[in-house]
Amino acid sequence: MTDVHPLAPILRRIAEALEQRATPGPTADLDAADAFVWQADRMSLKPVPVVSALPLALLAGIDHVRDTLMANTMRFAEGLPANNALLWGARGMGKSSLVKGVHAAVNLARPHALALVELHREDLASLPTLLEVLQPSPRRFILFCDDLSFDAGEASYKSLKAVLEGGLEGKPDNVLFYATSNRRHLMPRQMIDNEREHGIHPSEAVEEKVSLSDRFGLWLGFHGCDQPTFLAMVHRYAEHFTLTIDPTELDRAALEWATTRGGRSGRVAWQFINDLAGRMGRKLSTRAE
Repeated sequence: MTDVHPLAPILRRIAEALEQRATPGPTADLDAADAFVWQADRMSLKPVPVVSALPLALLAGIDHVRDTLMANTMRFAEGLPANNALLWGARGMGKSSLVKGVHAAVNLARPHALALVELHREDLASLPTLLEVLQPSPRRFILFCDDLSFDAGEASYKSLKAVLEGGLEGKPDNVLFYATSNRRHLMPRQMIDNEREHGIHPSEAVEEKVSLSDRFGLWLGFHGCDQPTFLAMVHRYAEHFTLTIDPTELDRAALEWATTRGGRSGRVAWQFINDLAGRMGRKLSTRAE
């Protein structure tokens, strides 16, 4: 009977490790759809055949930022220089809706020109791998990270900084990064203040954290809406979805709804329209085919 060499198990493990390292990285059919979700645990892109997106004309009260982001995105789709964009500000004022709406509008004008790839904040560490998948493609991609922010102790913002601008390889020419956040500098004020008070070199520590937002060439601010803007949102929705109701009654019901929600925003207006349509027995569709 042949004796097994004592080093055999170790050599076997080394061989298996080498085989795994030689295995090609993740691949994807990047023509399968115009939108994808990056699944970091599987290192794969999941196609999204139909995206939930409101028409841009329905987004009231954000005309300037809408036009700015649309122009930036269209230039990118045409192969021209464009900037990474940070959409920051009040909750529920249409930041993520604008990104999805602009993507749909650009592809309506230039079919299949632009793919939207949703990347979750907790998966930022896998961003270099995702870029390796996207870089060889002739398509152009918007990486979209919704509700991006960092808390005390998190260091993943450093890898994001490197990808956006500072790394040796940098960002592929066919990729642009759009993010939404309630924070202008992506860091909580307390975190920045703690660095300022307790750091060995406070100014340098604060500068490193605040400079992350500087990697975005576009800062687009979203602010809370007043009552006329809120009612304009409601009326646009009602007209678009042909919800026939007396305008005075519509205003009264919408303001009552906003009062019960403790504020006015695009999200509150949309929630009211959902409730109104349900009570009227009407279905709403926000799918961008």
